[in-house]
Amino acid sequence: MAIVTSSSAGTAAASAQPIQIVRPKAAKPVPVERWSVAEIEALFALPFPELLHRAQLVHREHFDPTEVELATLLSIKTGGCPEDCGYCPQSVHYDTGVDATKMMEVDAVREAAIAAKGAGATRFCMGAAWRAPKDRDVEKVADLIREVKSLGLEACCTLGMLNEDQAVTLKEAGLDYYNHNLDTAPETYGKIISTRDYQDRLDTLEHVRNAGMSVCCGGIVGMGESRTERAGLVAQIANLEPYPESVPINELVQVEGTPLHGTDKLDPFEFVRTIAVARITMPKARVRLSAGRQQMGEGIQALCFLAGANSIFYGDKLLTTGNPEVDRDRELLERLGLHSRHVMG
Repeated sequence: MAIVTSSSAGTAAASAQPIQIVRPKAAKPVPVERWSVAEIEALFALPFPELLHRAQLVHREHFDPTEVELATLLSIKTGGCPEDCGYCPQSVHYDTGVDATKMMEVDAVREAAIAAKGAGATRFCMGAAWRAPKDRDVEKVADLIREVKSLGLEACCTLGMLNEDQAVTLKEAGLDYYNHNLDTAPETYGKIISTRDYQDRLDTLEHVRNAGMSVCCGGIVGMGESRTERAGLVAQIANLEPYPESVPINELVQVEGTPLHGTDKLDPFEFVRTIAVARITMPKARVRLSAGRQQMGEGIQALCFLAGANSIFYGDKLLTTGNPEVDRDRELLERLGLHSRHVMG
């Protein structure tokens, strides 16, 4: 698989082809572009103190800067995915030691959700390794959503591509958020995954919006992309109409056996810059520190909160990769003088 190369700080020359914003196929008028790639590149290029200052001003305008949302992610169906995403250990194309499992039963998911709420989480996210779920799968997930909602938690799912009817089914079950990441810039996408195209992702996001759910949509950095391509990813997300309510920023967790294993690690300050740029361009979104947090030092996490991150994945494990321990997270938030968002209901 061809991988985009760049310096770890993202200062490599931009791609030969200018990055373009991909628009969903729709009869409605094309929305006005709020942010160009060039404008976002200019934000990335600001002196570090200036960028963080601007991000902090935007953050304070819309949020309590000392509040952090705690979201727990549970894999309700692991492995066996037919997609070939170059970063993913759940793909059937790669030998990573991840075994395929059946969907979890309702009682087991309810128990996990109760534990998450008891630990302070306010949002419970359920992920399943599907390219696109079958209708019968969506009906089963709808039962899980109703259980989670009965506990007073926000519910989020990431299940792959959805059609219009499936999105409506999930909404009717009470789903608050649907996660479907764009992963990277349009021009980089084909180098990371070949089993679907960018428009497939945009179509699912449109179905989610049309069903009346909130959108959770972010991407992964540190996959060998240039800074221009990171700017292209942020521009693509920020120019969605409307932009997502929740924006998870993931740093690549390199798993042996996947094509992206061995990619040059991203400069930690470049990750903080990405958080700050996401905050400035999507001022009312919750910007979440997602995958890769375990490999960050506490100082970098603190800078991310200063740059406008106000949500974390909370719990000892994400879908298949590690995450900081709950007690460690509580201690860090306490040392920083941050507090968690109150549990709903």
